Amino acid sequence: MTVLCAGLLATCLTPLAAAGSEVVSQRKMKVDGVDIFYREAGNATKPVIVLLHGFPSSSHMFRDLLPDLSQDFHVFAPDYPGMGNSGIPSDGADPLTFDRVADYIEGFLRAVHADTTILYMQDFGGPVGIRLALRHPDRIAGLIIQNTPVSLDGWEPNRLKALESSKALSTLDRRAAAESRVSLATDILLYRKGANRPDEVSPDAWSSDAFALADPARHKATTDLQLDIVSNLDLYPAWQAYLQNARPKALVVWGDGDPIFAPRGADAFAEYDTNTVVRHYASGHFALEERHQDIAREIIARFGAGSL
Repeated sequence: MTVLCAGLLATCLTPLAAAGSEVVSQRKMKVDGVDIFYREAGNATKPVIVLLHGFPSSSHMFRDLLPDLSQDFHVFAPDYPGMGNSGIPSDGADPLTFDRVADYIEGFLRAVHADTTILYMQDFGGPVGIRLALRHPDRIAGLIIQNTPVSLDGWEPNRLKALESSKALSTLDRRAAAESRVSLATDILLYRKGANRPDEVSPDAWSSDAFALADPARHKATTDLQLDIVSNLDLYPAWQAYLQNARPKALVVWGDGDPIFAPRGADAFAEYDTNTVVRHYASGHFALEERHQDIAREIIARFGAGSL
């Protein structure tokens, strides 16, 4: 994949955080002709953490975690192409798949010189991040997993049944079902369902997502990824083998009230990778909305300088 970095400085919207500050920069760079929006914080001399967001969100889901981690890490949070504030592949491009998103993020990491990274993966971030880890296991300094499974028992049973049965549907019916899930109603459900205090979850979260969901081209791109979810199921054995063989240093932070992903999915990681610490939270799919400070403390304890 070609990475075009020319003009990067011209697209910086705010200055890079000074060492030890909590300033978060908002930037864009071109990767294979598409503008990739990203947030950056922390100190360039510190270990790199790359935050990979879920559905139907963006790097906005990490808005509180970024300053929490900025003292101890150099943190990047990109938006996937067609999601958040990133650009959209041209009309003539093939539908988005998790393989293609991983290509873009791999190009992004190369451009920002993130040669060795800790990957934080939530929901869609799991299929993206594990693909990157399998491609370049030597570049992975650790994994942080939030509500994204690598086993069938990590799914809520009814959702898994619907996903598997969708294989038998016609292309049109599969797309119609996927499009129905790419909605603000689904988004709000994911933020509020299972949250410990749903009435205290800020509506700013889904208001940010609503911008992308309302755009037809972004809606199509996100629907393409919804359709590609089923392809991940067949890859689980390879992902499990990677965890068993590579044994990356890992931390699982799981919202147990998630309506899509079951708490069993968190514990499965420790069975495949014995170098894993698991933390369960009384929260939902987007546990960072309620527990970002607790999760940040766990990340610092597991991967910060004091953990070495």
